[in-house]
Amino acid sequence: MADDLTVTDALKIPATELGWRFSRSGGPGGQGVNTTDSRVELVFPLATSPSLPPLLRERALRRLGGTLVEGAVVIAASEHRSQWLNRQAALRRLAALLAEAVAPPPPPRRPTRPTRGSVQRRLASKRLRSQAKQQRRDQGSSDD
Repeated sequence: MADDLTVTDALKIPATELGWRFSRSGGPGGQGVNTTDSRVELVFPLATSPSLPPLLRERALRRLGGTLVEGAVVIAASEHRSQWLNRQAALRRLAALLAEAVAPPPPPRRPTRPTRGSVQRRLASKRLRSQAKQQRRDQGSSDD
């Protein structure tokens, strides 16, 4: 895994900043589960990473604050039987998570007013529903 992790076109994380832990995966699989360390944990120290510019680091820390473990992002992958495939899955997840975390905020919403036609259509449909319910009510009444 000597390749750098590409998060966006402008942001690449060196492989030396990524920490890996391997363990035995749970679930079905027979004897193979007991002998191979196919579960992968990818650890990226977000709070101390020199590869992130300060603005992006602060933005990511703010957005991922609840999911960080001592300032680090931890991604676990165990869905594949192969350690290599789990490593690839963890890298993909980390890249997607960081890309979303460092993305600029969306532009502020400009409030708009409904058009005259949409207001008229809404009120007309309300009148029709009201008339239908009124007719049901009038037919149901009788002298007791």
